Amino acid sequence: MAFRCRDSEETRIFYEEVIGLPLAAAMPIEASATGRAVRVMHTFFQLKDGSYVAFFEVPGAPFEFKAQHDFDLHMALEADAEDVERATAAARARGIEVRGPSEHGFIRSTYFRDPNGYVVELALKTPIHDSFDAEAPKAAHAILAAWRARNAELAAATEGA
Repeated sequence: MAFRCRDSEETRIFYEEVIGLPLAAAMPIEASATGRAVRVMHTFFQLKDGSYVAFFEVPGAPFEFKAQHDFDLHMALEADAEDVERATAAARARGIEVRGPSEHGFIRSTYFRDPNGYVVELALKTPIHDSFDAEAPKAAHAILAAWRARNAELAAATEGA
């Protein structure tokens, strides 16, 4: 995942000091792939599985930073109880928005808002996670098909009204 950020240091403080993801790389970019001169800082924060969440700071380039609703855009990261407790305490000490935990059955989620407006979910597996993980794929296509059929019915009813 890669996102824009307003300020690389402000973003580093949140992801490294609050969420607990170590800064793994910082790469200034001075030319685009087509050779156009640019001024970009590309930062990478390492996740527990070895992958990264990355950010681009592009001073002076237009980008609409806005608070995102959870349903519009958020990143969900697996965490353990200690990660969530530490991040919650660090966020609250800095006056950063924290919501939750929210129970979703197979996970318990706590939500944070980063300095760019993005929502970050720390997801803690619950005791039923493994059975959910094993069973959910069996019904996923049927559930999605029923959702689409219901939406089509509602759209047809709206058109006829």
